[in-house]
Amino acid sequence: MNPNDQPPPDHAALDRDLNAHYGLTAQQIAQFRDQGFIKLKQVLTPETLRYYGEEITAQVFRLNSLTKPMHERTTYEKAFLQIMNLWTKSQIVKEFAFGRKLARIAAELMGVGGVRMYHDQALYKESGGGITPWHADQFYWPVSNSNTCTAWIPLQETPADMGPLAFSATSHRYNVGRELEISDESEQKINKQLLEKGLPLVETPFDLGEVSYHLGWTFHRAGANTSGQARKVMTIIYVEDGIRLVEPRNKAQQNDWNTWMPGAEVGEAVKTAMNPLLYHASMGSEQ
Repeated sequence: MNPNDQPPPDHAALDRDLNAHYGLTAQQIAQFRDQGFIKLKQVLTPETLRYYGEEITAQVFRLNSLTKPMHERTTYEKAFLQIMNLWTKSQIVKEFAFGRKLARIAAELMGVGGVRMYHDQALYKESGGGITPWHADQFYWPVSNSNTCTAWIPLQETPADMGPLAFSATSHRYNVGRELEISDESEQKINKQLLEKGLPLVETPFDLGEVSYHLGWTFHRAGANTSGQARKVMTIIYVEDGIRLVEPRNKAQQNDWNTWMPGAEVGEAVKTAMNPLLYHASMGSEQ
C-alpha cells in the first residue's frame, strides 16, 4: 500500500462515533444558554471527519454552480460556496447529518425533548473568500419559538486566517438587527449596535474535532479566508420537535417554508418528510 494512502474506513467505529453519547456538563449547558453559543472539543474523531468530509466535499464540487471569479461576486457570494440539504443527495452524507450524537447535544443544550432537521448546508469559504457579515439565522425561519440552533462542524483544523466562526456573546437576548438579512448593511449596522451594547466578541480558532452550537438569534460572523486552502464546514440546523410553522414575516421566510417545510400548515407542528426526527429523549443514545 502506498504510504500516502489512507487505511480503509472502520465503519463500525464511524457509526459508534456518530451515535455515541457526548456527555455534556451542567456548566456547559448553562454556558450555552447564557452566552447563546458554545464550542465543544473532541466531538468527532479525525477519522470520522476525514471519511465523511471527503464525501461532503465531493458533493459540494458536484453541485456547486457558483463559478464567477471572486472579484465579480457580491459580498454574500464571496463569503462561501453554500450547498444545502446534502442529506437528500448522498446516503453517506445522510449518515453524517442524521448522527444521534450531534442531535442529542442540540436537544440537551436547548433543554428540549427532541429535535428535527430543518436543513443541512455545507459552507465552503474558498481561499481568498471574503467575510461572512454579521447576521442571526432566525431572520430566515418562520417558526413559533427560539428553540433552534445550528451545529457548525469544521472538517479540518480552522485557524484564524481561515475565517472561523465568531460570536457575539449574549446577543440572543437583545432585539437588535433582527430585521436584517445577511448583507453589507447587516455587517455595518449590527456591528455598530453590538459595539454600543458592549457585547463580547468571541473569535477563536477551531481544533480538529471541535464543533460549535449557536442559537437562532445569536449574532455571528466570520472573517475572510486568507489562508492557502478552503475552509470546509458542514452545518446542521436543528429545531425543537413540536415547533410550529408561523405566518412568514418576510420573503426569505416564505422561501424557507416552501423549500424546507413543503406541505406544512401555519399553526401546525413542523413534521414534513423534509424535517425528520433526529433525536428524542425516548430514543436514548443508541440507534
